[in-house]
Amino acid sequence: MRARVIWELCKETFSEWYQDNVPRLAAVLSFYTIFSLAPTLIIVLAVAASVVGESTAQAEIMARFRYFIGPEAARAILAASEKARTEFSGLSATVISLTTLLFGATAVFAELQNALNTVWNVRLKPGLGWKAVIRTRLLSFAMVLGIGFLLLLSVIASATLSALSSFLQESLTIPAFFLHSVNFAVSFGLITVLFAMTYKFLPDVQIQWSDVGVGAAMTSLLFTTGKSLIGAYVGHSSLGSVYGAAGTFVIILLWVYYSAQVFLLGAEFTQVYARKYGSRIEPTENAVRDPHRPSGNP
Repeated sequence: MRARVIWELCKETFSEWYQDNVPRLAAVLSFYTIFSLAPTLIIVLAVAASVVGESTAQAEIMARFRYFIGPEAARAILAASEKARTEFSGLSATVISLTTLLFGATAVFAELQNALNTVWNVRLKPGLGWKAVIRTRLLSFAMVLGIGFLLLLSVIASATLSALSSFLQESLTIPAFFLHSVNFAVSFGLITVLFAMTYKFLPDVQIQWSDVGVGAAMTSLLFTTGKSLIGAYVGHSSLGSVYGAAGTFVIILLWVYYSAQVFLLGAEFTQVYARKYGSRIEPTENAVRDPHRPSGNP
């Protein structure tokens, strides 16, 4: 892209970001995410553990969280999910308990759908009632299973790269930097696929894969870059001493809020790019354009 095109895209993206009040949407999304982390992890672990084993799946999740938010916050998240899983086991694992588990795991994706509909300037048709609620929950549950599948792919990729790196370093003396770059590329690709799937399937719009691919790649770049910045900030700040026992929770909340901001900013970029240079975004049969918001279409 030429510099002028990039400038126009960025300018309009931030204009839409301001108009949609994305910081407020990200704050609401962060609230739902915090309370959905434990039940979501239980389901994701179950999906991955059914193939690679519980210890391997848990180790991979721990590694991913440690990479993004540090070891202490990662341990806190896994401890919360373990406590929740214990409470849902044994006699308490009734139909009501399982329903609560599924509702908690899908709540964040239902709220995420509302946020994306706001970004895409659409809303559900009035009068859909329980039909829309059930559809949203089923789609949200499918997204949770999708995350479990991507975690499974991540475990397989990590194991394969680990085995290959040992062989290549011993037999071909390939530099470790190259192997780390390959590992980063695989992780970046999986994150991009997750973002693309969410942009494609969760909101009530019809959009081409080519458009969500561009937006997902941009979002992944911001996400991975911001991870390093947040890690540096947390490492040099005094959050632990200022907030005491709540310091770990504040770190998790900071990471979740930043992730929500980046995700929704990427969604704004995707809809601007699709409208100006890609396919036209159209509502699905269950949605209409929001009459209180300009569509932005020429």
